[in-house]
Amino acid sequence: MIYSMLLMFSMLLNPPSIYDYSFKTIDGKKVSFSQFKGKQLLIINTASKCGFTKQYKELQELHETYGKQLVIIGFPSDNFGNQEFENNTAIAEFCEKNYEVTFMLAEKVDVKGEHTDPLFKYLTTAKNPDFVGDINWNFEKFLVGKDGKLAHRYRSKVNPLANEITQYLKK
Repeated sequence: MIYSMLLMFSMLLNPPSIYDYSFKTIDGKKVSFSQFKGKQLLIINTASKCGFTKQYKELQELHETYGKQLVIIGFPSDNFGNQEFENNTAIAEFCEKNYEVTFMLAEKVDVKGEHTDPLFKYLTTAKNPDFVGDINWNFEKFLVGKDGKLAHRYRSKVNPLANEITQYLKK
């Protein structure tokens, strides 16, 4: 009881940052976000069988254009309408075959609900100038600044190449 109170107090004084989290790539390698210090991040919850899946093409173009300063990481999820393949291998094959994806993909995670991945608990509650709260659908985007703080959040309808996003990458 005392330990959990101390932990909560510590988190209030020193809120977590993106650098406190890690994830597994789609092929099972553990990656710490701390290795991306000094770069911007675009984190997206993805799905292979969604109306927004065509955004993979724009995400790949964004990666090719801004890849030296921006790390794009797609997190496949099956939380909305059963629109993701069952396993990571099928997801990876789909992305490579249909969209020639070379940006980083994480293993399939929950981004909403009882088993929400800790990273997405953080991203959906982190202070930012846009909004907080649950993810509404596939292909929501989280732009993290070079300082590791959530800078902006975008709903699914915002195209990855939209000025709303790229204006922050041209600086």
